[in-house]
Amino acid sequence: MNRGLTGQYTVTSVGGEDVRAFVPAPLPPDPPLQLDGSLLVALEEANIALGRLDGAATHLPNPHLFVYSYVRKEAVLSSQIEGTRSSLSDLMRYELRDAPGVPRSDAAEVSRYVKALYHATEQMEDARDGLPLCNRLLREAHKILLTGARGGDKLPGEFRRSQNWVGGTRPGNAAFVPPPPVEAVEAMSALERFLHASDDGLPTLVRAGLAHVQFETIHPFLDGNGRIGRMLIVLVLLERGVLSTPTLYLSLFLKQHRGLYYELLDRVRATGEWEAWLEFFLDGVRSTAATALDTSQRLERMAADHRAAISGSGRGAGSALRVHEALTEMVLVDVAEVVERTALSAPTVGAALRRLCDLGLVSEVTGRRRNRIFAYDGYLEVLEEGTEPL
Repeated sequence: MNRGLTGQYTVTSVGGEDVRAFVPAPLPPDPPLQLDGSLLVALEEANIALGRLDGAATHLPNPHLFVYSYVRKEAVLSSQIEGTRSSLSDLMRYELRDAPGVPRSDAAEVSRYVKALYHATEQMEDARDGLPLCNRLLREAHKILLTGARGGDKLPGEFRRSQNWVGGTRPGNAAFVPPPPVEAVEAMSALERFLHASDDGLPTLVRAGLAHVQFETIHPFLDGNGRIGRMLIVLVLLERGVLSTPTLYLSLFLKQHRGLYYELLDRVRATGEWEAWLEFFLDGVRSTAATALDTSQRLERMAADHRAAISGSGRGAGSALRVHEALTEMVLVDVAEVVERTALSAPTVGAALRRLCDLGLVSEVTGRRRNRIFAYDGYLEVLEEGTEPL
């Protein structure tokens, strides 16, 4: 549906030149969305896929692994879109104590995304002392994301006080200029009210899709908008109870379709084609949820096959099974980490890891005699699918 411009342009002066900045109208769209036809089908299919994923995630033998790995996979992918080249294994190695050979700058930046997301979800879970999904929560997540990182000098945890732009070398030749600072703050207040609304009849997935575009259009921070905007999607689903654990992430889908993604954002702003954006968004939810469910099932089958192989490996199998269980929770480990997780002695852990290496299930990845790191190869291969740097 072509609604025309979904906001208005205002002229602002930046660096001595006048530029047109776009100020979006508050949500929900006006005229209202047409939730029928192919869009309604897309919504139903996305809800079914999301329900299957959430049900599986909460009933897995090891749900900790699923959440642990998917949060980190999303952190890697979301950060790659912004220019980092860290891999999932880089991140996991960085998180180990004194792990050698890690490109620390990019891995540290990705690790901050993990911390920001965990902070936001923990705040939302703490009904007494925490925060709901609100602008303050987004600012807190942003502060964790940027402090000490690239962009650490760009007001971590604060809405911007100067004009930003997307593409180009200056606002005058930019691909898109978001609203001026004062209007951006007002627009974020309106977005917060939309996030809390309960009387507009909008399905939660639709609300999440609309909120993401609105956040990206407002671009309220000087840096980190893309990562916080993608994080916002899962936070909406968690707060509304559509997800019980943070297991749906769209960064891989957006990475694979980034040309169409940016085109649809522009079309929403220029012609109000919210329905076209939502069909794309809901297809991403459906396919991402289905892929995540398939991944969880593959990992569970793999773990069961490997437990059977370990059980039949003779004397010492019991200790090896305990070490294998620790590997299903962390994928990359050192001996100290496994000792902490299993309460086994270091010599016992070392012997168990050698057994797993002999069985072809685990490999040592540093080639060193000290500070060695062991990888659960099959698990890591599955989890790293799609995380190749752009």
